[in-house]
Amino acid sequence: MVILGGGSAGWMAAAALSRFLPATSRVTLVESDDIGTVGVGEATIPQIRLFNSSLGVEEGAFLATTQGTIKLGIEFVGWTGPDSRYTHAFGAIGRGLGLLPFHHYWLRQQTGSLWDYSVAAAAAKAGRFAPDPGRPELPTGLTWAYQFDAGLYAGLLRGQAEARRVTRVEGEVATVTRDPLSGDVTALVLNDGRQIAGDFFIDCSGFRGLLVGEAMGVPFDDWSRWLPCDRALAVPSEAIRPILPLTRATARTAGWQWRIPLRHRTGNGLVFCSAYLNEDAATAELLRGLDAPALAEPRLLRFTTGRRTDAWAGNCVALGLASGFLEPLESTSLHLVQSGIARLLQFWPGERIAPADRDAFNRETAREWASIRDFLVLHYHANARAEPFWQACRAVPLPDQLAAKLDLFRAHGRIVREGDELFTEVGWLQVMLGQGVLPASYHPLADAPSAEDLASFLDAQRRHVSAVVGRMPSHEQFLRTETRDLS
Repeated sequence: MVILGGGSAGWMAAAALSRFLPATSRVTLVESDDIGTVGVGEATIPQIRLFNSSLGVEEGAFLATTQGTIKLGIEFVGWTGPDSRYTHAFGAIGRGLGLLPFHHYWLRQQTGSLWDYSVAAAAAKAGRFAPDPGRPELPTGLTWAYQFDAGLYAGLLRGQAEARRVTRVEGEVATVTRDPLSGDVTALVLNDGRQIAGDFFIDCSGFRGLLVGEAMGVPFDDWSRWLPCDRALAVPSEAIRPILPLTRATARTAGWQWRIPLRHRTGNGLVFCSAYLNEDAATAELLRGLDAPALAEPRLLRFTTGRRTDAWAGNCVALGLASGFLEPLESTSLHLVQSGIARLLQFWPGERIAPADRDAFNRETAREWASIRDFLVLHYHANARAEPFWQACRAVPLPDQLAAKLDLFRAHGRIVREGDELFTEVGWLQVMLGQGVLPASYHPLADAPSAEDLASFLDAQRRHVSAVVGRMPSHEQFLRTETRDLS
């Protein structure tokens, strides 16, 4: 196995393959110190914990090594007006009753905010965290992710992979050789003439897609009609206190700004559409929105939203930016690498690649990318801002599946999770309500409890959330205890 490219994607693949493939397998990773990595994927979703656990990465050591912090959700600011804000919090919200999920009972009475019933949202707002603050008989539904330095994470995984016999080769690829009959890749030829031969290749070469895109000729499906932002500026700033367990996404003139609090610095960036905002104006807008002094000059990234029509072509699989790009609005970049690795292991070909396996891999990949795309489009479509960019976003016809999901919710608050799509019903609920998509009614069965019983039911759940959060230490106190290394 030959992996082209390092960074988070390459070393995640190397660490996983060296962990799960038979000991007789040989894994070589080729990367060049002269080719930089994007390295802005610092916020994650809870599935990263499963990946780390599968590799034997202990949470405290991981947080210490990567300057990491806890993430309980994403706070969206200004998407439906200058003073608007809501949280897409991880984990459960409330507790269902009978056949219905909780939100139908809340929609009936609408006592307080929906997020009063979320442990993660309440803890994030209070700057608190503990992994298990509840009691067994009263589960909290709490889950969490991380915010960390992507470069340090790649270094951690590199150490693991090399300890499991992964060989790193320093060098830049000059040409790719292919079998004249099958079209499969046979070797990477480096600038100094060395040839790195392999049976199977994983393309982690970034936006260029050197193997799947350039060598194999897999076309790119452009999704910019739905997600028109095509530039990002990234800049670190000084660390801020207190360190909140929360990523922030603030709507701006022609895009949005991220803020990711780490222990040693804060990650910031502005995703924007160059048709509505030039780079100088975007730089000024980004720097004005920082909460602490910048530590470097902003770095510009150009991209087109979309994906390769096939992530697996011949004997090559693309991961990370080589497979496509979805902006980090919901922190899915590293998850798509993780799920691509898991799917590849599920369909691992052995000595012969079966077209049926490859086709199934590509179908599942396409379905996952499309479902995440639709979730991101929801944020842009359901906005209430006055700027021309945001008006144009509201006017774009929606993908059919997203339109159907919105129609279903607007009728009676129903949400159907399609298969194993990434975002749960609770995730869709929070973003739809937070962005101002309101149902005309709720499920009729929610009328079954009496008004008194319903009020008591909702009050007990609010008090449960408050009690759980009240037992938590501050987020920074947790980090000190967990990592023993917070200055």
